[in-house]
Amino acid sequence: MTGNVGLRRFVPGAAVAHPAPAAAPDAPGELGIPGRDAAASQQGPGQPDGAPGRGTPGPPPGGAPAQEKCELCATEVPAEHGHVADLEQSTLICACRACYLLFTHAQAGRGRYRAVPDRYLHDPARQLSVAEWDQFEIPVGLAFFLRSSQREEVSAFYPSPAGATESTLNLQAWDRLTAAHPLLGAADADTEAVLICRTDSGVEYFLVPIDACYELAGRMRLHWRGFDGGSEARQSIAEFLSGVRSRARAFREEP
Repeated sequence: MTGNVGLRRFVPGAAVAHPAPAAAPDAPGELGIPGRDAAASQQGPGQPDGAPGRGTPGPPPGGAPAQEKCELCATEVPAEHGHVADLEQSTLICACRACYLLFTHAQAGRGRYRAVPDRYLHDPARQLSVAEWDQFEIPVGLAFFLRSSQREEVSAFYPSPAGATESTLNLQAWDRLTAAHPLLGAADADTEAVLICRTDSGVEYFLVPIDACYELAGRMRLHWRGFDGGSEARQSIAEFLSGVRSRARAFREEP
């Protein structure tokens, strides 16, 4: 089943089929990723609304950028900072180092908050074939795959002329592929994803943090033009993939 619903769980401002539920008064607001993934929070012509959360205030008078703050304790944070997933509100939160480390423990915050890991992995020893990619039945050559602990299923998100589109996968097919390619099943639920890209030279796949998916979706939302995205979107995605390749370490399956 495909549709443009569900992406709000991971990418604020993405197209949804119904309004998102309002946040509780004391809950962090929805967030466009700041810092190194600032493209996700910029708005271009025709871009869906996706205002930054309370931790990313707009520039003060005079044009100087405001200092970003941790959305949990209000401590100032640098441009390069960690993020925490709020599983109840389906958002990401900018976090200082102390708050980030607090939520690296699964039971911290009664399970509501979870620190987003910063690992990037690839598995050059087990390449995906074009035939295996075709089993996903994704109509374009780029998608990221996310496992939800609440829904207990894996979904794929990919760009389309209508925006980011969600496709719920056949779990039996997914299980067959993860048996042959363990990296596909190594992503932590809710906080990591598998990014797969098919090009003329073959198929690449990586394990990435969920905030990298925010960045990718933000780039697509900002630059996508026309039916195929246009040259600007393709260039932006190529730059993003280059950054992922440079950060990726070889995957080692745990015994």
